[in-house]
Amino acid sequence: MNMLDLTFAELENAEFVLYEGNPVIRSRFFDPVIADPSVVTPDESHDGKWYLFAHSLAGVRLYTSDDGIVFDGGKRVLSRAMRADVIRMNGVYHIYYERLQPVLTRAKGLAGGKWKSDIYVVTSADLKHFSKPEPVLTFDRAYERTVKGGHSLSNPFLLADGSGYKLYYSAGLTFIEDCGFSEPTYICLAESAEPLRGFVKNPAPIIYPDERSRFFNLCCGCLKVYKLKDGFAGVQNGIYLEDGMSKSAIQLLYSADGVRFEFAKTLLEPRVHAGSDWMAQFVYASHLVKTGDKLRLYFNARDKANMLRGKENMGFAEAGLGSGEVKP
Repeated sequence: MNMLDLTFAELENAEFVLYEGNPVIRSRFFDPVIADPSVVTPDESHDGKWYLFAHSLAGVRLYTSDDGIVFDGGKRVLSRAMRADVIRMNGVYHIYYERLQPVLTRAKGLAGGKWKSDIYVVTSADLKHFSKPEPVLTFDRAYERTVKGGHSLSNPFLLADGSGYKLYYSAGLTFIEDCGFSEPTYICLAESAEPLRGFVKNPAPIIYPDERSRFFNLCCGCLKVYKLKDGFAGVQNGIYLEDGMSKSAIQLLYSADGVRFEFAKTLLEPRVHAGSDWMAQFVYASHLVKTGDKLRLYFNARDKANMLRGKENMGFAEAGLGSGEVKP
């Protein structure tokens, strides 16, 4: 339910160590992106297995694992889809995602036409059979616009905090020159008493790009929010310009109310790891889960900016709780 039985101080003091076997899910030669993980741990799944949703260029894929480290080859479960978020409530999986235009129309958008996307949801009891896609949030705000009259609503993340449902999402797009593609501009929030309908958007974004900030000076990327014992934690990957290059890193934020956030610390920055450059320039969207006495932060990363030469793969970092012991 995206709640962690921790205080913010415990989370802030956790030291995440990269798994030495990263990346644990690799993109394919003909499909060089695997991105935006959403993870179901064994204690939350219907059969005691790990499930990880991520998107490739062809749609959202579902991967299965016994240990959260060795995953199967995955299979596509949603087309016209990216940036999925899965949460299991009352025995039913709810999969929120960014729904795209049909492939030919989308290709025109990438070539300079109108990009249009909204947030939809499907449900499933077994992750084999899925309901008909239904709209959850659609375009109706100026800040959701993109260039050439398009619009973008993306990166949904649902938080059921006991008093209702908060749906965090990204809006708008900012073109990143050295990448040759766009990234989400703003972080926004909509709230409802029900998980599938009735969401009312805040009148304005809750997080804006800040040219004075090191980590958020281009655009806001995505935000995942977790209820803690004493407030809320946000995990966000901002997109920033540094030394003439665009980069992305994962930040920890604090909020007392789940609406207003402040920077706390950096969790992961781009680097060459274990002799590999797989996360050398961008550390992107993540999902934080607790398993036993450990926290795992799954994330995707990109080796280089160029749209045609860069590749995105999936890995994780782990932090021990209680004893302070950390095992990579």
